[in-house]
This record gives sequence, C-alpha cells and structure tokens, in this order.
Amino acid sequence: MIVAVVFAALAMGWCATRPSVEQRADALRQRLLAGVQDEQARGEVAAALRRKNPEWDLMHRTFLALALVDRALAHPDDADELLPQIDALVQSQIEEQRRFGDRHFLLPYGHRGGFADPSGASVFVDGEIALVLGARRFVRDDASVAEQHRARVAAIAAQIERSPSLLAESYPGEAWLFCNTNALVAIRMADVLDGSDHRGLIARWVAHARASLIDASSGLLGSEFTWHGAPLDGPEGSSLWLVAANLRLLDDTLAQQQYARAKQVLLGNLLGLGYAREWPADAHGTLDVDSGPIVPLVGASASSSGFALLAARLFDDQPTLDALTRSLGAADLVLALDPALAAMADNAMGDAVLAYALGAGPLWRRIGTVALAPPDNL
Repeated sequence: MIVAVVFAALAMGWCATRPSVEQRADALRQRLLAGVQDEQARGEVAAALRRKNPEWDLMHRTFLALALVDRALAHPDDADELLPQIDALVQSQIEEQRRFGDRHFLLPYGHRGGFADPSGASVFVDGEIALVLGARRFVRDDASVAEQHRARVAAIAAQIERSPSLLAESYPGEAWLFCNTNALVAIRMADVLDGSDHRGLIARWVAHARASLIDASSGLLGSEFTWHGAPLDGPEGSSLWLVAANLRLLDDTLAQQQYARAKQVLLGNLLGLGYAREWPADAHGTLDVDSGPIVPLVGASASSSGFALLAARLFDDQPTLDALTRSLGAADLVLALDPALAAMADNAMGDAVLAYALGAGPLWRRIGTVALAPPDNL
C-alpha cells in the first residue's frame, strides 16, 4: 500500500508537468500521420499492425480519420489541410477492400466458412468505411464522397434488415455490436445529411437490443452474437464503451443507461487514477488480442480504458475524464522509467484510439443537434 501511495504521488507530480490534453492529441495525430504519409511508412505500420491483428490495419485508419474530422470541426481554419489527409485514409481503405476483399482485414478464422447473408460482406469493414465517409461530409460535403457514403449506407441497411435479429455479420455467422452500432451511426449520418429516413430501422434495432441483447447478470449489452441473435460473448469493455457512445446518436435513453451501468461495473479508481476493466469483476472473459494485457489484481485493461476515455468525453463526464486522463500521466511515468516497456507500448492502433478519444465531441455534437422525430410506425 505504501508503494502504491508513493507511486500515485509521483504520478500526480509527473502529470502536472506533462503535455495538456490538446498537446497530447496534436502529438499523437502528427505521429500517426507520419506513419501513413508515404508508401514505405504506410507499409511498415500496416505490417506491424497486421502481425498482431489484421483488423487493426483498417481500424487505426478509421480512428485517425475520425480524430482529424473532430479537429477540422473544432478548428475550421485547418479544414483545407486536413481534408486531403482524411480522404487519403478512407480511399486507401476502399482501395484495399476492392483489391483484397473484406477478409483481408479479418483474423485467420474469418477466412473459414461463408457468411449467412447473401451479400458475403462484413459490416465491420463496410461500417467503418461508411462511418468515415459520413464523418468527412460533416466537414465539407462532396458529391463523390456523398455518393460513396449513400451506396454503403443502402447496402448496410439492407444487410441489417435481412438478418433475423437485425444484426449484420462482422465475421461469418458472428455479429458484433461494436460494428453494428458503427454502421447504424453511419446510417444516421445519411439521414441527417441527405434527409433519408431510417428511423424505423433504428427504432426496431434499439427495441431488439433492449429486449434481447442485454446480459441479465450485468445489465450490460453483450459484445458478440450469432446472426440469429444468440449470445456468443458477454459484455466487454473494449466494445461496450464505444457501443454506449454510438447509442447517444441512436437512442440517448438506452445510451445513458448503459453508460451509467458500465461505470458501476467496469470502472475502477486507484488513488485518483482511473481505469476500466475489460469484464465485470465476477465474469471470466476470454483474453484476446482486442482485450490487450490485463493488469493483475485490479483487472485494468488498456483497451477498455482507452474506449472509456472516449465515452467519458462523449457523455460530457468530466470527473471520469479527469481520472482517466491522470492515468495517462501515470503511464507516461512508467514508460519513461522503462524504455523496454515504451517500445512494447508503441502501437498505432492504441495511439489512434487515444488521439480520437482526446479530441472527440465536435462531430457527435454536430450530428446530435439534428433531432429526428419518432417514426410513424415500426
């Protein structure tokens, strides 16, 4: 206990001299952009990510692009410089999907078996690309980008509708709420930007989530289901925090309920330093590459904590945001003391999530200002 108190005191002092949130976000964005500016750098970053998880090759560009969108919306004078970078990121995703197919971005087991949906498409891939295309349009709309966004939204909406549980597949036979809510936000963007009307689909999806997708023991939405809606994995912090944030744009009542419950079940605090667990304390989840390393005893997960920081910003939860941000200073101290750990922690995927989380808000506020009336019928 004495060691913990001393470390916390050192960490607090270290935090006081560390960069501000905006300075940290700027530094992360610039470092990430350096990794995608030319073909050689892009290839090296992609290879490093794909050795750990091919999903990250797609996802780190998604979160970096969203970070750039938020920056452009918060600082309109920077938009002319940022838009080509956003476009380059999403067009590289589209080109690789065209050349190699959706399974290029899936873990090895995703290459086995066929999708239940006749499209054979992964909502993980299409949903993230549609999300970035839609986000880009909120900075400055463009006819070509709008056409690409609308086409993907139409395909995704049809895929969700065809599922008996309104859950589109991320992997053959597997539907992840992380990916489905990303896709629904991309659909909501189209309704705001184009005046299309998917209110009925969104309302039916939310009603199904309330009725069938919440884990009874924890009160939290599960992370993974079959195409027919049977649970495969229970709640996971690395999924739940993003899902709750996405729900703010789909059904804020359910979003607030899930966020409040997640804070009760997944958040921890050690002498003022906030962290998030990957699973509820009484659950025994399966450790995987997305969960990341778990700190013994407290059960802290870097992945869950990063997405919790994002959620805290998008729910305007300043106390939680402050506690989690202080932990970044503590992490800086640990990495400064051990260069070997610093080298291990160098990960473009984690940096992209953090860059997005630290500046998140302008895009969600822009979308959320357009209230959509309840659908006439479900």
